[in-house]
Amino acid sequence: MTIKKIELLAPAKNFSAGVAAINCGADAVYIGAEEFGARQAAANTIHDIEKLAAYAHRYRAKVYAAVNTILTDLELGRAQTLITRLWDAGVDAVIIQDMALLELELPPVPLFASTQVHNATPEKVLFLEKAGFQRVILARELELGEIKKIRAKTSVDLEFFVHGALCASYSGRCYLSWFSGGRSGNRGECAQPCRKLYTLKDGAGNILVRNKHLLSLKDLNLSRRLGDLLDAGITSFKIEGRLKDLDYVKNVVSYYRRELDKVLSGGKFVRSSAGRSFIDFTPDLEKTFNRGYTEYFVNGANPEIASPDTPKFIGEKVGRAVNVSPAFFMLDGKCTLNNGDGIAFFDPRGVLSGTHVNVVRNGRVMPVSTRGISEGTVIYRNLDREFLRTLERARPERRLGLKLKFSETPEGFALNAVDEEGFEAEISCMPGKTKAEKPEAALETIKKQLSKTGESGFYLRDLEIKLSAPYFIPISVLNDLRRRVLERLEAERAGAYKRLEVKLEKTSHKYPEKELDFTANILSLKAVDFYKRHGVKKIERAAEFGAEIGDRPLMTLKLCLRRRLDLCPKEGAGGEAEPLYLEDEEGKLLRLDFDCPACRMTVKQHRG
Repeated sequence: MTIKKIELLAPAKNFSAGVAAINCGADAVYIGAEEFGARQAAANTIHDIEKLAAYAHRYRAKVYAAVNTILTDLELGRAQTLITRLWDAGVDAVIIQDMALLELELPPVPLFASTQVHNATPEKVLFLEKAGFQRVILARELELGEIKKIRAKTSVDLEFFVHGALCASYSGRCYLSWFSGGRSGNRGECAQPCRKLYTLKDGAGNILVRNKHLLSLKDLNLSRRLGDLLDAGITSFKIEGRLKDLDYVKNVVSYYRRELDKVLSGGKFVRSSAGRSFIDFTPDLEKTFNRGYTEYFVNGANPEIASPDTPKFIGEKVGRAVNVSPAFFMLDGKCTLNNGDGIAFFDPRGVLSGTHVNVVRNGRVMPVSTRGISEGTVIYRNLDREFLRTLERARPERRLGLKLKFSETPEGFALNAVDEEGFEAEISCMPGKTKAEKPEAALETIKKQLSKTGESGFYLRDLEIKLSAPYFIPISVLNDLRRRVLERLEAERAGAYKRLEVKLEKTSHKYPEKELDFTANILSLKAVDFYKRHGVKKIERAAEFGAEIGDRPLMTLKLCLRRRLDLCPKEGAGGEAEPLYLEDEEGKLLRLDFDCPACRMTVKQHRG
């Protein structure tokens, strides 16, 4: 039976976040390079990426660099140079969106197809596999059955998001930010218009919903579906968050490491990196920023995916306010709030507000202000001061398993070390053999000193002592022997790490479609060349090149506002699914059309 290697993939905003992710159990991290990343605010220097790769490789963890924007012809040369520098710095793969890069001479770096490529069908994924991609990052909107169909038709490595923020639109197919203000999501500049306030109107101008975040989605949480995804063929489980802070990384990665290890324990799968994480806190996903959690569409149609009341972190519900006064309030159950906590609540206007707790005394919560809190107001905690302090103090460690054997040689003694991957080192010494006057104490000293792995990055799994008699051995000799054998073992490991090298060949197999419109995000002439060589006859350039979008979708969503509002014709509301309209805070209108057979909604510019 072939045992598959499974990867927990974590975000790295910077070097520190990457190290924290690896220490907390990530098998790989992905990080933004100096430019051309889909998160412009998460760029990193080559020097920092090189340091991170060196740290990760010690545990056989990998580092992937994101170069996943679409590129102009003038930028392609810089991108080519950047990818070469990233390879020289030690990255294990580069995540890309733009097929123009396959037209260039690149180093032998494995390429991953970004989710921005909209990898949603077996035909598309198979095309990318034949083009030379080593991994395809699947569309977030897929259901388990769709993933299984892709797996059945392909053999390429499949990656899937399991946690974090969700784009309302199909990834790579959102043009609302570009249309609204010239900031392109496909160029790493998304202004997040899906998190804005909108008013929903019908064709007659009647207001159906006023001032809600109608396109804002909850955050993804598939921690209960890891086993299902494994069975469906996913081998890399991705956590979103290249803009998230250190506390998010520590908490979320530690949680998923624990949950993934549970489903890997059956024996069919193993984790793809080495070492064990020692976590000195209990992770809790409810304590970390989220907009409420959803399993999205992994198990089929799901109307409860939206977060219309606020795009901010509400927090965990702690109770309802009672006995409210200008100085304090109490909760209708046991008070779990502490001094310094942050609390949130919806004020009488329905707007999320918040304050901090100064003091909690005898069940009385005394916040900085009670404005907006009245009898019955639901109170949430969105900053747990004690948990945050625990995370700040936490020092998770990643260590490699180690077996030591201390034995007697004709001339003296030898210490043999074997790590969990089978790497081995041995050091001998000849301090002379003096039988111990106190045998038990001498043996105890040997055990104690050889067990001190300290800051070496190893932890002791087993210590075997094979001596014909207890000997007195100076502590300095034992310490020196242990230090030198671990240094030699470390050198053996470092010299053995090999990256996968892939030399791309230009291919000409047929693309699944003959015509491509602006949603294929073809910006450069090199990208045009790629698709023409693969049989595409008609090519429209990207919106960012100047394509006229007209009445075509700015966004395509599985979120359906008709369904959410019980206005869906398929569910008994009757009538045709006529357009609805979104009005933003500046009075601009967007038109919503509904593809009921496919259960999709599109956002278009209003041309009335």
